[in-house]
Amino acid sequence: MKVPFLDLQALYLEDAAAYDAAYHRVMDSGRWILGPEVSRFEAAFASYCGRRHAIGVGNGLEALRLALVVAGIGPGDEVIVPAHTFIATWLAVQQCGATPVPVEPEDGRFNIGPAGVRAALSARTRAVIPVHLYGHAADGPALEALCAEHGLVLIEDAAQAQGARWGERRVGTFGQLSAFSFYPGKNLGAFGDAGAVLTDDDGLAHALRQQRNYGSTQRYAHESLGTNSRLDELQAAWLQVRLAKLDAHNARRSEVAALYARHLADLPGLRLPATAPGSQPVWHVYAVQTAAREALQHSLSEQGVETLVHYPRPVYGFAPFAAHRPAAHTHSDEICAQVLSLPMGPHLSDAQVMQVCAAVRNFFEAHPA
Repeated sequence: MKVPFLDLQALYLEDAAAYDAAYHRVMDSGRWILGPEVSRFEAAFASYCGRRHAIGVGNGLEALRLALVVAGIGPGDEVIVPAHTFIATWLAVQQCGATPVPVEPEDGRFNIGPAGVRAALSARTRAVIPVHLYGHAADGPALEALCAEHGLVLIEDAAQAQGARWGERRVGTFGQLSAFSFYPGKNLGAFGDAGAVLTDDDGLAHALRQQRNYGSTQRYAHESLGTNSRLDELQAAWLQVRLAKLDAHNARRSEVAALYARHLADLPGLRLPATAPGSQPVWHVYAVQTAAREALQHSLSEQGVETLVHYPRPVYGFAPFAAHRPAAHTHSDEICAQVLSLPMGPHLSDAQVMQVCAAVRNFFEAHPA
């Protein structure tokens, strides 16, 4: 039996009738741009997260970029970002003309924390973008307090953590703005590109609605230099179906993570992901670490288990950001050399999870540390 990394087809088949009904509802309406489906999804997602406004946009990168734009971030400004993240976090900063300032993850974890952010502050720092990486919440309360202390804008990159919490608060509620991606593989995924920005600020929400639609909230009344980045009606209709299942799907991901933790905990040479006190993760991926990453990945593939690497390099390892590479070897370099994502998703069966665990154990028994 082959074990896929993530079975996207199963997500459709589970609720095919509901997705098909949503498709016909949109097609029968004759409204395909900024219509009732977008409005309904925005209201539902804002309510789910506990914010006043959700503004649907074209994708997660645009959500980050437009959040920076309406926050007034631009040339001459520095924005603190994680060194270990997907490149979109840095691209959004660069596209605004600002300078990304990388911070290493906290020891033993994948997210940045307040100590690292504080050490990176300068007179030019204007904003901080923590990423709730792999579905684990960063320390929202501490980062919120630090940014308030220094008059900084906190923009959460919650692309991988829909539904995650720190304490009783969901991610997306700590910053003045928070950006979400609904790329198909996310915990809350569309069937194409989609994204959203959340805020409690009426003025920022109005500015975001202008920015996504040519600088206009009323036809032919262009009040600012905007762009075209609108959440599609059809994706919004499908996202409403997915949102209704999000908590149940996240709960199953947590069950899968618990099985991995129970059956892989005693393997020398394999480091399992740690959960910070206060964080309630939603396990976007289950990222283990081992110095034998390439050999383990090859062995799992031969045993029918599909894995991925999130991510093979720190962002400063890519040519466009090479100028930001530190002189010394970093914690991010170590993570990127060792990290491996095991299959994860709401449709993994217990039998499939046990097959993955057996395959991992087979490797380490044949290659003792």
